[in-house]
Amino acid sequence: MTLDDVKNKMNSSIENLKHRFTTVRAGRANPALVNNIKVSYYGVDTPIIQLATISIPEARQLSIKPFDRSCLKDIEKAIFEANLGVTPTNNGEVIIITIPELTEERRKEYVKQVKAMAEEAKIALRNIRQDANKDIKNEELTEDEEKQMLNDIQDLINDYNKQVDELLKEKEKELMSV
Repeated sequence: MTLDDVKNKMNSSIENLKHRFTTVRAGRANPALVNNIKVSYYGVDTPIIQLATISIPEARQLSIKPFDRSCLKDIEKAIFEANLGVTPTNNGEVIIITIPELTEERRKEYVKQVKAMAEEAKIALRNIRQDANKDIKNEELTEDEEKQMLNDIQDLINDYNKQVDELLKEKEKELMSV
């Protein structure tokens, strides 16, 4: 396993963490809130993003305008069944979702959730490091080369752990700001 392979795996762990952070709402409208919802469209479960345009007319509002108005009720039903803690409003043309203000208690709950996600990302990074270290020890390298490779991997994990901490700090700040 080369250093580039390790970097690529660690980068994908960071990207996964960023994606997971977008699913935690911070009291603001975010299209990621409905991205994973599937709508039964002519008997086929179809992602909502393929059936409609999702926009943010206001800071705490999502607007979902279907390309085919006949699926409006199906989209509304799918959002309601997704149990997001929001109520969709259908005006015959678009579906409006108003994001409620978060209570202090709910914000703290979300912070705990993102801390757990960050810890999972760090565990994934450590696992990548362990695999890389095993591979290095199995290769026939000189003692100096092996030591250098192990140090390079350790430097990498330190950098990526800092990135996780920075992402966590950013998300915490976003969640706790009213």
